Amino acid sequence: MHTSDKSTILITCGRGLADLLRTEVEGLGFSVDSSHETGVEITGDIADAMRLNLHLRTAFHVLYRLARFECRGPDHLYAQVNQIPWEEILPVDGYVCVVGRVETPTIDNTMYANLKIKDAIVDRMVQKTGRRPDSGKERNRAVVQAYWKGEQCWIYLNTSGQKISDRQYRRIPCQAPLRESLAAAIILTAGYDGSVPLVCPMCGSGTLPIEAAMIASRRAPGLLRSNYGFMHTLLFDADVWSKMRAAALKQSKKRGGKAEYKPGRIIATDIDASVVAAARRNAQTAGVDHLIEFGVCDFADTEIPDGPGIIVMNPEYGMRLGEVEELKKTYRRISDFFKQKCTGYTGYIFTGNPELSKTVALRTSRRISFFNGDIECRLLKYELYSGTRKHCKDKTCKDTPQESP
Repeated sequence: MHTSDKSTILITCGRGLADLLRTEVEGLGFSVDSSHETGVEITGDIADAMRLNLHLRTAFHVLYRLARFECRGPDHLYAQVNQIPWEEILPVDGYVCVVGRVETPTIDNTMYANLKIKDAIVDRMVQKTGRRPDSGKERNRAVVQAYWKGEQCWIYLNTSGQKISDRQYRRIPCQAPLRESLAAAIILTAGYDGSVPLVCPMCGSGTLPIEAAMIASRRAPGLLRSNYGFMHTLLFDADVWSKMRAAALKQSKKRGGKAEYKPGRIIATDIDASVVAAARRNAQTAGVDHLIEFGVCDFADTEIPDGPGIIVMNPEYGMRLGEVEELKKTYRRISDFFKQKCTGYTGYIFTGNPELSKTVALRTSRRISFFNGDIECRLLKYELYSGTRKHCKDKTCKDTPQESP
């Protein structure tokens, strides 16, 4: 097996992100062969898989297909996996983790299927080399991934290892943070490219403004990672990877570093000083702290630069009745904040609670469905009238913008 061998590459993502992922993949120059709710497929080699790991913002894993076959039972699974030339893929002194998903009446235990695959791999290695790699549950080295559905089985090399949505900049995550891939999806859906100001009140651990800063500066998210699954295989070309990283760094430095370009202001605030301190440290780890203006204040006191611009808020959802009733006040205040201070902007609220969204006294121009884990959420878009920015506490004041039509 060679690094230039072409195969199907399956790129997975969270529910609701496949269209954004497809746009990203095509933006890198690839043709998408097919897509489904949680992923897209292309044709490529290991170098292509490496490039995808480096640049994709909305993906989970990049899976390079090693085999597809009919599978009628555990013994058949073992025999087919044992035919794959593992001695050309895995180092004998390495480590491999086998993960999978089983949807077949043949067996009802995924762990048993994973064990049969692991046995087939190491037995083949011993037969061909006299030695075998260690194996276990850790996914920070070589990872083999299997899908067995009905009588069809797919075996992949998970070139990512751990999810590439884990950028590893969030050393201090704070409470219930957004996954980085979801935050990037929200920012991309908002149409942000760095050309206008972006305001993120209620910034929490800073994931939204950090992802925005990386998008604005064209900083490849994979630059933050030093470990990928492909690095622990015999297919890894260190020279090719080094050149890829160098090209990505050059692009980022030209766009958002010390050179001529700097995006519109990115402002991130939170009422909790310790949360803002954590967000600032996360931004430093990501290398974009110089592009974000952090502040401690109530969201309604956040500075709003002259528009046009984009404002994105991710308030709490509330899971219990008492919390929901209290949060209704917050959502009403967000509505007032949008109307009184954010005219000329496009406003977004990301929420997983439809009841709370109804308390926002503005008409949405768009509702985009996402999933935050198992919670179905909506990104609510509000076109805010341009006009006076006068803050008026008197509800009868004629200068106060009214809701969008």
